[in-house]
Amino acid sequence: MDELRALLQESLNGGLYQMTAGGPRKKDGDVRMKVRPVMLRDRLLFQAETFRGNQVFHRNLTAEEACEAVYGAMADFRQLSVKTESFEAEVLVSKKGKVTVRRREHAGEGKKIGSDAFRLAHNRKKEYILEEGRAVPFLIDLGVQTPDGRTVKSRYDKFRQVNRFLEFIADILPILPKDRCVRIIDFGCGKSYLTFALYYYLHELCGLNIRVTGLDLKADVISRCSALAEKYGYQKLDFQQGDIAEFEGEDSVDMVVTLHACDTATDHALYRAVKWGAAVILSVPCCQHEVNRQIRNEVLAPALKYGLVRERMAALFTDSVRACLLEEHGYETQLLEFIDMEHTPKNILIRAVKKQGEKENGHKKTGVKEMTEFLHVHTCLQRLFEEEGKQEHS
Repeated sequence: MDELRALLQESLNGGLYQMTAGGPRKKDGDVRMKVRPVMLRDRLLFQAETFRGNQVFHRNLTAEEACEAVYGAMADFRQLSVKTESFEAEVLVSKKGKVTVRRREHAGEGKKIGSDAFRLAHNRKKEYILEEGRAVPFLIDLGVQTPDGRTVKSRYDKFRQVNRFLEFIADILPILPKDRCVRIIDFGCGKSYLTFALYYYLHELCGLNIRVTGLDLKADVISRCSALAEKYGYQKLDFQQGDIAEFEGEDSVDMVVTLHACDTATDHALYRAVKWGAAVILSVPCCQHEVNRQIRNEVLAPALKYGLVRERMAALFTDSVRACLLEEHGYETQLLEFIDMEHTPKNILIRAVKKQGEKENGHKKTGVKEMTEFLHVHTCLQRLFEEEGKQEHS
């Protein structure tokens, strides 16, 4: 590990841009670690971000402290990416602790720490997947950008939301097949900001072979989105009018997206995704009324008598039940913050990735049945899976 320590010391004392540790060895530990330089009160420090579940922890460290923090963390990670002003390096660490370093020097003098490229201050401009100042056709037509690529001030929240969504897509990119066309369904696509963003990112920027269908009940919305897709030449992006619960015509789908599908429409989309064996499910639920109408419990009655509290508790329990049911059907599931609370209360994204090598019927127990009985609720997604089970045994 001496080679790793030497690399860390050289990077931290010689123009580090960013280093990222990934490939966690433990299921319940940190999933990623990032280190980058920050300038605080004219002092160069290094901000360490560690990601655990849906939480992020920050520490500002000296070069020596950062070196020890990353060196120690690499016992729990398989790989490390390092980018500096003069070179880039990839580090692989085997189970037995063997370190392999692949290094590539930059041509020329490179960029210097303190220049605009490194933006060391805490108030540095955030780097988005869809860059500010770079005109994107669908964002212009949807009113998010001006023709010269500037973000419309009143639509900046939408610009942030689109980029936040693409960060989730970037995380699951390695899971998607590269040797064939990737099939993606977007249930309840609406005006399709995120549908167009998904297609643009995966096909135009990443070069992935994909076919995307957006489904919505509103004919005028489908007509407008279809016209825009044709205008941009997005040949493998189509829009159809229809109901999520009645959608047919697909034998298998790789990714199912459902963003703000109202109430139990989300449940039908999740159920259909599981039946297709979708590798990835991304869902931002909306208008969760079903549990709100049912929930009752003597112990929680003092809290549930307040309408606002009841509504929020019902929404949180609904998403928890959905996540647990996906886990029971072979998915590794997370509940993540979509965008900040001040921008919308509908800020939970369910991200589910199908586990490989598990039997379809090898359901794990999550305690969701006991929890819903305790709250006197029975959700649409529960009924859909139960009805399927009855049909299989009839």
